[in-house]
Amino acid sequence: MNRSRLDARLGDVGTDGYLLDASKDDANQLYLSGFTGPDPFLSLYVDGSIHLLVSGLEYGRARSEAAADTVERHADYDYEYGGRDERYDMYAAFVRDKGAVSVSMPPRAPVGTADALRERGIDVAVDEDDRLQDVRAVKTDAEIEHIRESQRANEAAMRAAESLLANADVAEETDDADPGTLLHGDEPLTSERVAEEIEVTLLRHGCALDQTIVAGGAQAADPHDRGSGPLRANEAIIVDIFPRSKATKYNADMTRTFCVGGPSETLRRWYDLTERALVAALDAVEPGATGDDVHAAACEVYEGADLPTFRTDPETETGFIHSTGHGIGLDVHESPRLASGGGELEPGHVVTVEPGLYDPDVGGVRIEDLVVVTESGYENLTEYPIEFVVD
Repeated sequence: MNRSRLDARLGDVGTDGYLLDASKDDANQLYLSGFTGPDPFLSLYVDGSIHLLVSGLEYGRARSEAAADTVERHADYDYEYGGRDERYDMYAAFVRDKGAVSVSMPPRAPVGTADALRERGIDVAVDEDDRLQDVRAVKTDAEIEHIRESQRANEAAMRAAESLLANADVAEETDDADPGTLLHGDEPLTSERVAEEIEVTLLRHGCALDQTIVAGGAQAADPHDRGSGPLRANEAIIVDIFPRSKATKYNADMTRTFCVGGPSETLRRWYDLTERALVAALDAVEPGATGDDVHAAACEVYEGADLPTFRTDPETETGFIHSTGHGIGLDVHESPRLASGGGELEPGHVVTVEPGLYDPDVGGVRIEDLVVVTESGYENLTEYPIEFVVD
């Protein structure tokens, strides 16, 4: 945690404290508390100190694991299995006990909690700026190392995926599968089979993910299509992996596009353009540049080749139809944004850079690296090679 940045951003929030009512699935909660309780609990920042209120079930573990100055349990407020009103009475008592009669809560805080506290005399303001997300955007050296470790696991999983593709046979007229289908042994090689190999490899490296993208052919023309069914030769296959470390909870993200066989002239041109767009965008990453600047650098490569982008045609359904990248950390998508209107980059920002082109009649191509903004430019955390045709 960047404690000095936290104190600076929450110290002038305009209320006595900053309150979270969320579970570990909320990245702000995990960041502020350092605790991974499965059920919602309270974290309260007041006067430079962090206070937790958890159930009795989680109390012992929270005391030993949480990055908090104090940890209390429901029983300390004479509550354990009461009703809703009694629970909110406890929340209000906890807030007052820490010296606060007004708190800020993030935009997605539970409305019920906010209203109940107001009814009990606690002023609640909505932090429209989501200051904790802004704090989280600038990573410490330790956080960058956590992301780097997740990225190494990511690359092991990508190697496993590429190996399946490289070792696949291609069905011919005499085979049971449709000609051109990739085969793994005697069975068609499917998106699901490659995704399974990715997930198993990640587990062996201490990471996990709920979903991954292995999409070929027309499916690759939808940037968020997870992919399904048999993969085919001579088509672009997008593999996008975004694992989370089971130990540190920090994410990584990387995309490569592969082709088994001979890509069409259009696909080859698209891949070369996308690699150029990646380089142009990376060259624009430095402190003081904006996310808008980085996005514009990628767009200019495509626009110079007379291909549509959202910047030139906001309604286009083909071409470059997404932003150039996003921040990554405890969430796989967080600040800053590499997009039109994206704000200024700072040292410690960790961002993806992922230009791409899409058209159902052609397929899709995307290449994504993961970089950290440094004092003099950027460091690329991605070590995986960029190669289109697999052997």
